[in-house]
Amino acid sequence: MLWDIDHTLVDYTGLGSVWYAAALAGATGVQMHSRPHYGGHTELAISTEILTLHGIEADEATIRRLWRELIAAAGRDADTLAGKGRALDGAATALAEFGAHDGIVQTLVTGNLPEISRHKLAAFGLDTHLDLEIGGYGSLSAHRSDLVPHAVSAAADKHGTKFAPEAVVVIGDTPDDVRAALDHGATAVAVATGGHPAAELADAGAHTVLPDLTDLAAVRAAVLG
Repeated sequence: MLWDIDHTLVDYTGLGSVWYAAALAGATGVQMHSRPHYGGHTELAISTEILTLHGIEADEATIRRLWRELIAAAGRDADTLAGKGRALDGAATALAEFGAHDGIVQTLVTGNLPEISRHKLAAFGLDTHLDLEIGGYGSLSAHRSDLVPHAVSAAADKHGTKFAPEAVVVIGDTPDDVRAALDHGATAVAVATGGHPAAELADAGAHTVLPDLTDLAAVRAAVLG
């Protein structure tokens, strides 16, 4: 099971822009005046776009410097994150439910950097049932679809088991999450808890669209059915 983070498990609306503004100023001395679209995009894609929007060459060294500042900004907020966002209803219960199943591996496919992923989840204790060492993170590629095979391969290496495409489930709130699943033959479970309505997620090809994670029986059926 490959979980998205933002607007699937947690909601920190607006905080990413705050962190990026601090990171851009710290890494380049430039004040942020333009913001890209964040939802469904990877950190590599977002960072590249932000630098380009501000007339800065998005070379590897600059991106890495920006990420160091971004991680530092998130780290400064780590102890107060629970007050800056919220865990989405049903998220903790769903993670615990599947964490109790033998034979199910839960990790992430997220646009976030690994360090920021940990902060966002740990604030609400949502990291407990996830293996964060084998996730697909936004530092790997500008294309979200590339993150799925990375996570599946890492899980296979760790557990000595080949995960067939039909044994992989991607859960997210954007059409990009859905497409990332479909590109690799995985099951796409979409939750309409972000900025995309259920009809849009269905049109993207999601196998199941849920209004949220509160109906555990529906979540279980979408994943295991």
